[in-house]
Amino acid sequence: MKNYSIAGIQQIGIGVKNLSEAWKWYIDQFGMDCRIFEDEAEAKLMLPYTGGKPRKRHAVLALNLQSGGGFEIWQYKGREPLPFSGEISPGDLGILACKIKVRNIEKAHKFYSERNVALSQKLLGDPSGEKTFFVKDPYGNLFQMVERNSWFMNENKISGGSYGAMIGVSDIDKALPVYSDILGYDNISYDHTGTFSDLAELPGGSGLFRRVLLTRSQPMAGPFSKIFGPSEIELISSTGKPGRKIFEGRLWGDLGFIHLCFDISNMDELKKYSSAKGFPFTVDSKESHEGNSFDMGEAAGHFSYITDPDGTLIEFVETHRIPLLKKIGWYLNLKKRDPRKSLPDWMVKTLRFSRVKI
Repeated sequence: MKNYSIAGIQQIGIGVKNLSEAWKWYIDQFGMDCRIFEDEAEAKLMLPYTGGKPRKRHAVLALNLQSGGGFEIWQYKGREPLPFSGEISPGDLGILACKIKVRNIEKAHKFYSERNVALSQKLLGDPSGEKTFFVKDPYGNLFQMVERNSWFMNENKISGGSYGAMIGVSDIDKALPVYSDILGYDNISYDHTGTFSDLAELPGGSGLFRRVLLTRSQPMAGPFSKIFGPSEIELISSTGKPGRKIFEGRLWGDLGFIHLCFDISNMDELKKYSSAKGFPFTVDSKESHEGNSFDMGEAAGHFSYITDPDGTLIEFVETHRIPLLKKIGWYLNLKKRDPRKSLPDWMVKTLRFSRVKI
């Protein structure tokens, strides 16, 4: 039995060269204007993934309050972040694309086409026949737009936040213990092998692939489960020779999608379960802070990491404190609340007062 709960995808990490420039683009295109925290400090605990040295960084966690997970926009300070060599293709190993949900796929395609950021000239069908298209940011990161009907607020934005990810793996069956079991995406919406029209416009996308779309049979549970909402993970593998590991020879925080993060409750039980399944924590902030919260500037919590069989980083965060109304010093202490119960809507909606304009 699992004695931990997952509230949803909290954020997807994106390494960038210029945080302010990138954040403005993500606000303009994806409505990521709600600042949960902003922090400049040394990343001291990620030594296995930062070359064994603490690294200075500037990071922002931003949400779109319409629904979905956020972006953790991450910039090295005092070090030039390295790009992936060449273009990422669906056969490569790691986070290939962030899924973004929209209310109306036709309107969204028109919106992004008029802004000259839509890659696909027309809407294309995914393996289930649903219409989709891709957007690429100025930094080469890929976003798949999908139409979904789960929303928290209506702010008249074209999109919500992160709805999941497309993840390249070398062997889908070996990856399922992480994504289906530990993360709970146990429902297979489709499992198809072939060539796919929606991938054909991507570099290397005309090859033969196996694609498995995973959703959850059980709803998310936790304080912020209503705003994060449901999500999905799509695993993609090449039927031939696997591609390159996207972060091979690079550091966590370098350019691109650096991790996928889940908001969870009861980290100790998750640690036991994940280790028993053969995926022990590779980073655990609690061990480094003798059980105390890890301070992230305006927020605090307990975070940890595991990797899937190909080394893709999965982060877990158990939030202890976040600012609701920072101007009057109102911080929410989640350690005093039922970890499986959603916060009242009115309380979550106070996050709108942390909106920013860049």
